[in-house]
Amino acid sequence: MTVRVLEGVEYAAEVGYRPLLLDLYLPPVDAAPVVLFVHGGGWQRCTRRDFGHEFADWRPSPFERIAEAGFAVASVDYRLSGEARYPAQLHDVRAAVGWLREHGGEHGFDGSRIVAWGESAGAHLAALAALTGPGIAAVVGWYGVYDLSAMPDPGDPASRESRLLGAAVRDVPDFAAEASPVNRVHAGAPPFQLWHGTADRFVPMAQSERMADALRAAGVPVEFRPVEGADHIWRNAPDVAAVFAASLDFARGAVA
Repeated sequence: MTVRVLEGVEYAAEVGYRPLLLDLYLPPVDAAPVVLFVHGGGWQRCTRRDFGHEFADWRPSPFERIAEAGFAVASVDYRLSGEARYPAQLHDVRAAVGWLREHGGEHGFDGSRIVAWGESAGAHLAALAALTGPGIAAVVGWYGVYDLSAMPDPGDPASRESRLLGAAVRDVPDFAAEASPVNRVHAGAPPFQLWHGTADRFVPMAQSERMADALRAAGVPVEFRPVEGADHIWRNAPDVAAVFAASLDFARGAVA
């Protein structure tokens, strides 16, 4: 299957900021569903070209493999915490959802069937985007942050979470709660699949456990998939290809 790639498509422009870009990976099928991929990097680094450390050498790339499975893929940049504080990042991902819903016809994909797939900080943003607006059919979250106040060192103004908020998490509890997907769960939320390494040293697995508990309490379908022995960004994971395949299967089922 030949995948067509459109790089650097502008999906939004905010006055005073760089243009917001996405890369499209398009399969040769009509009305393909969409995977909206949101990269990680602690909200302060990485780009739309990053799928995660353990996938850097994959050929074809993970994006191309998802497209070969019949999805259009939109991998997005968003404003980083050094450029703008939260909720700018959420607004950017929601803008990408809007762009996909509006422009599917001209690119041959179905913008009404979107799965948001994020890793680490991107899982946080994918979850928030799905919980705060329409248009997302399901969420795949890899080792995400879902409760900012429960992360280590909430009093550290230099933590990744504090830099996102513009203040130490402990000093802005209401703002931190608003920015935490675990507090935005509602009965109308789409299905979630949450993955986390049991040995994650940067984002405790309890983050995904808390999110899964909140979704279950609201009656939202959720799969929680711990990966034994895996650290953050799937370091030491026994089989990242299996994680990728199962995530893709979940996405496929969500938009079937």
